[in-house]
Amino acid sequence: MKHISILVPAGDAVVGSIEGPHKVFSQVNDLLAGMGQPPAFQVELVGLTRHKTFNRGIFTLHAARTIDEDFRTDLVIIPAPHGDLVEAVALNEDLIAWIRRQHEAGAEVASLCLGAFLLAATGLMDGRQCATHWLGAPQFATMYPAVHLVAEQVITDEQGLYSSGGAYSYLNLVLYLVEKYVSREMAVCCAKVFQIDIGRRSQSPFVIFQGQKGHDDEPVKKTQEFIEQHFADKISIDELAALACLSRRNFERRFKKATTNTVAEYIQRVKIEAAKMSLESSRENVNEVMYSVGYSDTKAFRTLFKRITGVSPLAYRDKYSRKGTAALAA
Repeated sequence: MKHISILVPAGDAVVGSIEGPHKVFSQVNDLLAGMGQPPAFQVELVGLTRHKTFNRGIFTLHAARTIDEDFRTDLVIIPAPHGDLVEAVALNEDLIAWIRRQHEAGAEVASLCLGAFLLAATGLMDGRQCATHWLGAPQFATMYPAVHLVAEQVITDEQGLYSSGGAYSYLNLVLYLVEKYVSREMAVCCAKVFQIDIGRRSQSPFVIFQGQKGHDDEPVKKTQEFIEQHFADKISIDELAALACLSRRNFERRFKKATTNTVAEYIQRVKIEAAKMSLESSRENVNEVMYSVGYSDTKAFRTLFKRITGVSPLAYRDKYSRKGTAALAA
């Protein structure tokens, strides 16, 4: 039987990312009991203190153990902190050190959503792939440049160090762990009980590209705004470099440093974000949308759209268009 420690961090946290995995792992034990089999997991909340309130006192969680107690665990689950992530890391220094010690003693570690910030703070993910919520990806990349961020993925498995994508996609990682520790059949059963899409591996369709402007390079910011205002036009890198009053080489270097994208990648992402919005709200067909954002090669547009979003333009429209929502409501 595996011992699972679901952490109760200092500061505020997304309570659902604590209660959710506890519920799923406990459900596995219940299902096994119904089959006349022993439980697979001993699931406990572990915190800095025995009791912790969240969401301005609305929720109170009671930890079975504190990190001061002498015990070993098989799997550490790191939930998502809520609020200022730099502050969350600072508040949980003792918890981060404890995670590192448990891993050195043989425990596996899994972060859920923005819990990746606490996992990365251990140093265990340096040089490894890690996922997190796409909203936190730019800050994560800045804070942890030694970690290979894969913001499009829902699950990463780096030899017993796991991470998951944003929000409720952590449930996909929990099912992945159920399959690994128990069986595929049990994971499928839990997916049906909780109505989770067990096959999902990408969070790309959910990403909203907001333009990475959280930097102080004003010439680069000026060109970003130009791209966003003229995305349907043919924009050259030389034109943007001239707008920034920089040499092309210097401009490209500063643009990549400020935004984490090359200039070409940024232009593509702005165009595809505009296409997504049009597919969601307009009655234009895919070719009309393609032309409206400055593409004329149908194959290239569809390939790029799928590479960035994970789905085809038609599949995206079927899933997110207002027309589709209206049909469901009818």
